[in-house]
Amino acid sequence: MRICSLLPSATEIAYAIGLGDSIVGVSHECDFPAEAATKPALLRLRIDPNAPPAEIDRQVSQIIARGESIYAVDAELLRSLSPDLILTQDLCHVCAASPDDLATSLTRFSNPPAVLSLTPRSLSEVWDDISRVGEATGSKAEADALACRLARKVDNVTAKASHATSRPRALCLEWLDPYYVGGHWVPEMVCKAGAEDVLGRAHEPSFRVTAKQIAESDAEVIIVMPCGYDTARASCELHEMKVPDSWNELPAVRNRRIFAVNANAYFSRPGPRLADGVELLAHLFHADLFDWSGPNQAYCKM
Repeated sequence: MRICSLLPSATEIAYAIGLGDSIVGVSHECDFPAEAATKPALLRLRIDPNAPPAEIDRQVSQIIARGESIYAVDAELLRSLSPDLILTQDLCHVCAASPDDLATSLTRFSNPPAVLSLTPRSLSEVWDDISRVGEATGSKAEADALACRLARKVDNVTAKASHATSRPRALCLEWLDPYYVGGHWVPEMVCKAGAEDVLGRAHEPSFRVTAKQIAESDAEVIIVMPCGYDTARASCELHEMKVPDSWNELPAVRNRRIFAVNANAYFSRPGPRLADGVELLAHLFHADLFDWSGPNQAYCKM
């Protein structure tokens, strides 16, 4: 089978269930595992990904307001790759290409490939999507086994976190200018890691909040996880941001419990590494109970 994946998380899923050799094309953001980045890139971003957060937000808002996509599909390359299956999503038109972005490109095929759209809003739906990819590719046994391992890994964290003496109030910032809090699976990850998400809404999209709402959140831990950023860039953006004076009364600020994390690896992409993200949060919330055995660059204390 020849597979084109327009979604970084779907690419990770495919590799995790042994389909790396079947991947013939990816998105420009597919960078894990490293081999994925060597595949032909089928998408081009219509915004400047290196711009400051406020400028990225402005560019995205303008494009979406015009009813356009922020992605351009290389229709000729897609056709030349002759995929049997295209993996995409219809959850967030900012995060990755959607089926609508493919519509014109698919008209160039005499026999269009199958399209599998992934739209998870919770951890269980992410695990279900792994099984769906397995079913669509003849790898259901491998996919089901992976989904079970990931669910079990998260359950083990939750069981251990239940022995913690406290559940800190956590604030997860998915964007810094303007402020957005993490949604969909992120509040669920916080809960399973033994804390309370003070502003996020489980299984609902991320949404904009004000500096006043953050100041009044009484957050004891702040996790900075800008969508699409790694730890270094998240840390840099936070350093350059002028923090409102009103935040100085937050327990997280007073006690220096602010962490920048690798959102790309562990939080933004609904794939296998979300289970590692739950373990990372558990370590940040309850370092006395949880060690972190992952990469040192997964997070940094601010």
